Amino acid sequence: MGFSSPTPEPQSPGVLLDQLLGSLLDDFSSWFERGLLLLDHCPEAVMPKDQQLILRDHLVQARKELCAATSLRQAAPIPMALEMETLAPWHQLVLSVWNLSAALRRHGVTLP
Repeated sequence: MGFSSPTPEPQSPGVLLDQLLGSLLDDFSSWFERGLLLLDHCPEAVMPKDQQLILRDHLVQARKELCAATSLRQAAPIPMALEMETLAPWHQLVLSVWNLSAALRRHGVTLP
């Protein structure tokens, strides 16, 4: 008598979408926090103060939007998605954080 592993129950597309969205929102949260931390260690030689303030304002606003989206996702009785119009600016902010990190490294700033 042969034994086989039980076949895992296939997950519904809605459950997979919800898991993917949760992971994506967690990633955005991490990168926004990282960006704020980098700005705390950013000398004006790397980025002028006015640009730092603009980036900081965008990151703080994006964190508020992300918090709202996360709350809605948790409160929704069914899996949900976010429109690209919502995600695109967040992606741009993540790219800005990556660029800031690269600029800090180029200037020899020790990153936290």
